[in-house]
Amino acid sequence: MRDSRETLTMKAFVAGYPIKHSRSPLIHGYWLKQFGIEGSYNTVEVHPDAFNNFLAQIKSGEEGGFVGGNVTIPHKESAFQYADKPDELAQELGAANTIWLEDGKLCATNTDGHGFIANLDERHPGWDKAGKAVVLGAGGASRAIIQALRNRGLSEIHVLNRTVERAQELSDRFGEKVHAHSMSALQETMSGAGLFVNTTSLGMDGSEIPDFDFSPLAAAAVVTDIVYVPLKTPILKIAEQQGFAIVDGLGMLLHQAAPGFEKWFGVRPKVDETLRSLIIADMEKHA
Repeated sequence: MRDSRETLTMKAFVAGYPIKHSRSPLIHGYWLKQFGIEGSYNTVEVHPDAFNNFLAQIKSGEEGGFVGGNVTIPHKESAFQYADKPDELAQELGAANTIWLEDGKLCATNTDGHGFIANLDERHPGWDKAGKAVVLGAGGASRAIIQALRNRGLSEIHVLNRTVERAQELSDRFGEKVHAHSMSALQETMSGAGLFVNTTSLGMDGSEIPDFDFSPLAAAAVVTDIVYVPLKTPILKIAEQQGFAIVDGLGMLLHQAAPGFEKWFGVRPKVDETLRSLIIADMEKHA
């Protein structure tokens, strides 16, 4: 936390490769204006080969006077590895998406899991009574989600992936509540589950997907998708048509941004409907 008088000179960033389509500057720009903070938040495109040097320059103050920032694909693992003080979340994940300077040290955390959980809490309170969850996909995006679901207290988390070995790696990483399966076990694992999560790129940009039968899920189950373009993905449309509650992935993007903003600018922002509408309007503009 920093003194509000210091925020006049505070600059933050989001670094990735590529990065030009990031909506993070819109989110943080909205909050900066809301709080009347004279700070800034901008995109920085950094090639993977140059990323460690970029972080070194931030730490030394040579790179733009940044107090911290977000890191996205493909830099999350590198950010964790370079950080002086990664927290427990980042250490278990082996990846960080938020960094900040503290007493000359580069600190790091991962707020993706927070964003995922906060989105469900906001859009469908009580979802965590699910008990049993099914997570589709075992890529990088699923790690923080599985960690967050386990930490929230869900009793069973079933991870399905085309390559079962990758799902098994996540089971080994996150403990006995996490179970690995091949895609052939989809109907069986959905039986009685209260939460279904798509962490794959299936349906991204409205692409075709196979038919899903969500009927084995518990009657009060929630289906969510971390893809948010389109806002109502093909998976969410199918689930809704079959009578299940759905939660889109946009809120994960919005909520994961809040902890970083607080680290850099000293104020904890709230995700509100005005911000959500701002991002949806931008998505429609660039559709």
